[in-house]
Amino acid sequence: MNELITEIPDVLTGPLVRESGRLLMAKPAGQGMRLPDLVQQHRAALDALLAGAGGVLFRGFGVTEAAFAEVVGALCEPLSYVYRSTPRTEVGARIYTATEYSAAHEIPMHCENAYQRDWPMRLFFFCDQAARRGGETPLADMDRVTEALDPALVDRFARKRVMYVRNYRPGLDLPWQTVFQTTERGEVERYCDAHDIAWEWLAGDALRTRQVCDALATHPVTGRLVWFNQAHLFHVSSLPAAVRDAMLAVYAADELPRHAYFGDGSPIDEADLARIRDAFAAHSVMFPWQSGDVLILDNMAFAHGRRPFEGDRRVLVAMGDAVSRARPRPA
Repeated sequence: MNELITEIPDVLTGPLVRESGRLLMAKPAGQGMRLPDLVQQHRAALDALLAGAGGVLFRGFGVTEAAFAEVVGALCEPLSYVYRSTPRTEVGARIYTATEYSAAHEIPMHCENAYQRDWPMRLFFFCDQAARRGGETPLADMDRVTEALDPALVDRFARKRVMYVRNYRPGLDLPWQTVFQTTERGEVERYCDAHDIAWEWLAGDALRTRQVCDALATHPVTGRLVWFNQAHLFHVSSLPAAVRDAMLAVYAADELPRHAYFGDGSPIDEADLARIRDAFAAHSVMFPWQSGDVLILDNMAFAHGRRPFEGDRRVLVAMGDAVSRARPRPA
């Protein structure tokens, strides 16, 4: 690993992988250095390092699950995972398993909670057990993704915004009780009203929600306007062809468990969504996890996903530093 000069004593940094751009890997220069102690003693320098790199993988610090929780707590107040889109298990105080999807399936790259009005600025990943094969976390540079997209496409999404429609039915996708972390309808309604989500109760204890959000967002530190939505992930075209066809044979488009439209309700061209997915893939890198790794990521600077894997894999995650679209948008 090529050494770079940093303001953090006894820590060596260099590119995460070859041609990884600004992403960094950090290793201890000596033995016995605890990552929680490093974070507490050099918080300002670490914040500066993370701001410049967009993401840093800490390797060789012998991090345990308990130490991971210390690192998260030292850098931010961890956030609860409410208004969920994927299944997870809380294993500690606001420490969660990574998305619990089948190992055979890939999770497309995305910025966490980009389908919401509010999202975390900082993400934390801890590899407790690396998979025997695969299971990498691809990372896409959102500055490069934004620059790579056709300006006409970006302008179209910026003007029309994105509407996320979700239908919660018993036995299909996540139930509303899991998504909103409550069994009380009144609590769901209050959450939706407070977060600009339109809601409608349907027969059979079903719920439909609609939320319109900007397709781009301004990074609060860099001031750069970046692509920040999950239209490519929510849209039915993200499903395997056989699954998509089976779903559309049973449900109308607005009855699907999740789907995306432009903010005015008009359909999004699937060719545009394919170009968006291509831009993510073209500007992404991957690294092999090792047990004990901790990745801290700027959620607006880099999107993340998951490759299929074989064998047992246990990665824990946490979120912090909330940002909201409710603040006035820049001109």
